Amino acid sequence: MTFTSPEFWIALLQIIGVNIVLSGDNAVVIALAARGLPAGQQKRAVAWGSGAAVVMRIVLTIVAVELLRMPYLKLVGAVLLLWIAVKLLVPAEESKGHGTSSSSLASAVRTILLADLVMSLDNVIAVAAAAKGNTALLIVGLAISIPLVVFASRLLLTLMDRLPVIITLGAALLGWVAGEMAITDPVARVWVEAQTAYLHDAASAAVPVFQHYVASVAGAIGVVLVGKWLASRTTSAAYKAMPGALAHAPGRLQRVLLAVDGSEGAARAVRYLIALRQNLRKPQTLDVHLLNVQRPVSGDVATFVAGETLDDYYRERSEQALAPARALLAAAGLAPHEHRRVGDPGPLISEVAQAEDCDHIVMGARGLGTHTGALLGSVARSTVENASTPVLLVK
Repeated sequence: MTFTSPEFWIALLQIIGVNIVLSGDNAVVIALAARGLPAGQQKRAVAWGSGAAVVMRIVLTIVAVELLRMPYLKLVGAVLLLWIAVKLLVPAEESKGHGTSSSSLASAVRTILLADLVMSLDNVIAVAAAAKGNTALLIVGLAISIPLVVFASRLLLTLMDRLPVIITLGAALLGWVAGEMAITDPVARVWVEAQTAYLHDAASAAVPVFQHYVASVAGAIGVVLVGKWLASRTTSAAYKAMPGALAHAPGRLQRVLLAVDGSEGAARAVRYLIALRQNLRKPQTLDVHLLNVQRPVSGDVATFVAGETLDDYYRERSEQALAPARALLAAAGLAPHEHRRVGDPGPLISEVAQAEDCDHIVMGARGLGTHTGALLGSVARSTVENASTPVLLVK
């Protein structure tokens, strides 16, 4: 595999892709570990911590590449990758911070390194598999993707929150890499070659086709199907645990829950509600409840981050999402009741609507079809499935 070959660039994109999907929590720890430092030291803590993390990650991944040459280890690694990929698609529960605040530059860098060491098993296995034994490819991929994740973490996390499809595609990519990894294990290769020996002279051509496509496609599709099935079971269980909905007269529009995430779609929903208010017989009686739900960080992040720091992080991101909607409502003369939650958006939006006795939920939607929304992930679709309150989707 050379720099000029298509295989090199495809593998490089795979490395960057899996790092972006799997390093989101690492980027959160890096940002929050430096949060309590003076402004002048924050940039140095992030630069030094992430730089040391790059070196450590490269060393660990090179070791993993060498270990994966041994029989059976690729099969074990493939199973771990499949499990990691499925976990990406299952809603996480909110975890309270158990770490301590960093009061010095040295302690912040130490927290960053320790967290990256503990939380990087999934990255190391995935990158080692995607590199296919090419050390130069591995180093280039990590050198590009880790700084990208660190310094563009806010943008990447916002995109993942607003576009769950990124997580779904990332999980599918991990499934693809896992399938390819399993079939290239020395033991598996012997088995495949034995099976294809019956296929006349074309057997040698059939092996790579099976290796690069059939196993990879099966891994990608299997991860998405299993992950979505487990996610639907988790969401259904959460919905069944909710208290019964309060009854409202059909068509009543007096108390509305407006769910927003700071996106243009949310802004369209706000403007639509403002326009709809003008058509009410008594527009001044409309009671608006403004809600933002932040997806929780993983339990690994909470291990290294202080509880108050994590609360500040959620509060800051929630304020960024609520501010545009608040401004639009204020310009229309509306003063909403504000709610902030952390968890799986669909069930929580439904829960708040019931708790506040709202007669409608209004929110933006990306316009995905029923099957596409189910496959790629849609907060709007999840809300409609869970809510007993009527949901008005604005596209």
